[in-house]
Amino acid sequence: MKKTIFAILALSFALGVQAQKIKGSDTMLPLSQKEAETYMKENKGANVMVTGGGSGVGIAALIDGTTEIAQSSRKIKMDEKLKLQEAGVSYKEVVVAFDALAVIVNPGNKISQLTREQLEGIFTGKIKNWKEVGGEDLKIVVYSRETSSGTYEFFKEHVLNKKNFASDVLSMPATGAIVQSVSQTKGAIGYVGLAYLDKEVKALKVSYDKGKSFIGPSMETAKNKTYPIIRPLQYYYNSKFEAKVKPYMTYVLSDKGQKVIEQVGYVPLK
Repeated sequence: MKKTIFAILALSFALGVQAQKIKGSDTMLPLSQKEAETYMKENKGANVMVTGGGSGVGIAALIDGTTEIAQSSRKIKMDEKLKLQEAGVSYKEVVVAFDALAVIVNPGNKISQLTREQLEGIFTGKIKNWKEVGGEDLKIVVYSRETSSGTYEFFKEHVLNKKNFASDVLSMPATGAIVQSVSQTKGAIGYVGLAYLDKEVKALKVSYDKGKSFIGPSMETAKNKTYPIIRPLQYYYNSKFEAKVKPYMTYVLSDKGQKVIEQVGYVPLK
């Protein structure tokens, strides 16, 4: 396998193909994959490889020099900034889109809305049964992303007010796994990016004003910022690779690239 990869890279180099790697956020995976696909169609000599693993994994790869671009659904952390500094890596941050973070339940669940305080209670383990929030007498099964995920970090900070997740929360390695698990478990709840919503799960309306108003996640409510759980999605890249990554970056930020972002289910910059 390694020999094959080296052979491909060697051939790319011989042909003058600018191979570049994007790694990190699972949330951003569909976005980057579609952008890379359309970019390569328009630029025949380009070669962009996209892999997931979580925001933390992407930033770690940027630190150790195994990726040109780290995709992240959260801002870079102070300890990561220090590690980059120690590694002699000067980096740049580019916000490429926005995302609405949706809270999802099984379609068989009659609950359709929750307050931020109720979500905090559920994910920190204080609320354990759906009857406590107006649902049926059914145990709540909580799904979350693993700790290397930027979505996990964002949810903890902005929904749980920096409180810890309950110890019995089920950590999933990828966003798609949360969608699948929630769709198959009647008492389940989880959270995913807007682009991952499908008919197999139900997105809840959320209140950030103690129950006065409840707003559901959609392209419209994300664009007009009425939905309360909105976050920027960003690329981080090593400044020394500026010339190499700039054509791709320029494409993503162009009108054409931003149209792709909306088509895949993310919120464009304008």
